[in-house]
Amino acid sequence: MSSTLLNPARQLSTSAQAPAVSARGLIKVYGKGDTAVHALRNVNVDIPRAEFTAVMGPSGSGKSTLMHVLAGLDTPDSGEVLLGDEPITGLKEKALTQVRRDRIGFIFQQFNLIPTLTAGENLVLPLQLAGRKPDEQWYDAVVDAVGLAPRLRHRPAELSGGQQQRVAVARALVSQPEVIFADEPTGNLDSRAGAEVLKLLRRCVDEFGQTIVMVTHDPLSAAHADSVVFLDDGQIVSTLDEPTADGVLAVMKSISSSHDTNPGA
Repeated sequence: MSSTLLNPARQLSTSAQAPAVSARGLIKVYGKGDTAVHALRNVNVDIPRAEFTAVMGPSGSGKSTLMHVLAGLDTPDSGEVLLGDEPITGLKEKALTQVRRDRIGFIFQQFNLIPTLTAGENLVLPLQLAGRKPDEQWYDAVVDAVGLAPRLRHRPAELSGGQQQRVAVARALVSQPEVIFADEPTGNLDSRAGAEVLKLLRRCVDEFGQTIVMVTHDPLSAAHADSVVFLDDGQIVSTLDEPTADGVLAVMKSISSSHDTNPGA
């Protein structure tokens, strides 16, 4: 993969001052009364451009809710999300769908590939649905980056889990998104395949200038990021730059200890 070829979407925005994604005062509550779950409690966060940000926290901490709200897959009860310097909170569904289609990429734990389509067809499907054609130079660079050239004619059932996830990464990249959201992207992979996908995501940031936000529960996965945002009980409780697996684990243990010493919190 050439280190000189930047994602075309990045060439227009890497000099911009606004974060790739930012949020102010996010509140999200599920249910009402005694059964209400406060998934997000006045969350403020900035996601830097062309960096790899991991989001971690105990089960039920709000990390998946935060990602869904930042990505426009869910709406907050209060607060605002900006993609670049443009607010997306409050957009009507048609406009929000267009934002997700044209400016955001997604990588899911379950791969979400169409079983009757080849890897190559899955790769360009979102562009086809949007009535767009891929930039040929960028398409070739992405296929080369993920090592899929020999497998483009294979259907998902003929690919390993790691290869399927690489198709999903390529599918997210090829539309030239401003930011990619990855929800536990290695959750269904063995350790070797998971490590390969994480190295690929790291290279996408370093060599393509891509912005990636990844929800994970794994300190080893988070150590591939430039920074980690830690949530607990719907709030950001800590951040860590240049993380190591040991450093991430120490923060997670600290969060767990706070629950042990204050069980009513």
